[in-house]
Amino acid sequence: MRKNDQTLTKTEFQVMSILWDLGHASCAWDILDRWEEPKPAYTTVATYLKVLHEKGFVDFFKNKGEGKTHQYVAVVTRAEYTRKAMLEMKKDFFGGSLRKMLNFFVQEEKLTAEDIQELLNEMEED
Repeated sequence: MRKNDQTLTKTEFQVMSILWDLGHASCAWDILDRWEEPKPAYTTVATYLKVLHEKGFVDFFKNKGEGKTHQYVAVVTRAEYTRKAMLEMKKDFFGGSLRKMLNFFVQEEKLTAEDIQELLNEMEED
């Protein structure tokens, strides 16, 4: 994946989310079937899949006897993408400081000391 291509647009993320949720190789029609209304045109989904392939997020293959239908599979997991996106966010918005990033979310979400303790307890359980 090229450096400029590490992030997904909102719609690209939507396509990837559907692929991740499906959990197996899927064609554009499978993705379109899972799309909430209003659904885009088939060609729009196909174009996004092409872009995601060029960015290195998906790969594709054709099944014998199925004509031109491409089957797409995610080559980047949701966890891998989330990890990279969060690291970029930490770097870009918080100067690389986890403390500043956490402080931002604590204030934005108005977390109480009890909320924070619950989070710490959940981390210990994992």
